[in-house]
Amino acid sequence: MTATAYTLAVVLNLFVVFIGARFLLQPRPAAAGYGVPAKPDGDAAFLTVKGVRDGTYGVLGLVLLILVGARAEAWFMLVVALLPLGDTLIVLRHGGTRAVAFGIHFATAVTLLISAALLFAV
Repeated sequence: MTATAYTLAVVLNLFVVFIGARFLLQPRPAAAGYGVPAKPDGDAAFLTVKGVRDGTYGVLGLVLLILVGARAEAWFMLVVALLPLGDTLIVLRHGGTRAVAFGIHFATAVTLLISAALLFAV
């Protein structure tokens, strides 16, 4: 179970780093993938903020796992699960589809909670 817990945590953190990088490098396609497409004349700064936020959370998760350990990472995953729950509501409130809201964001929150549970069990 230890290998599964650590592997899932690393994969989730690296995925969040990837999402952050995508928002920095390809903001409009990333926004569309998020579930709420960016307006052509919209403020690109908000997409950059999302990229920096996500990238930072991914790096922080990796640093916690490496330097502090599974228990700290478990608490981090538990708290960070709030972000995709919030993203679920944002997508639903701003015209995104239920499929994206629940299939991507809510599923991510559940996966983070599973990761936290596995890390707490290590």
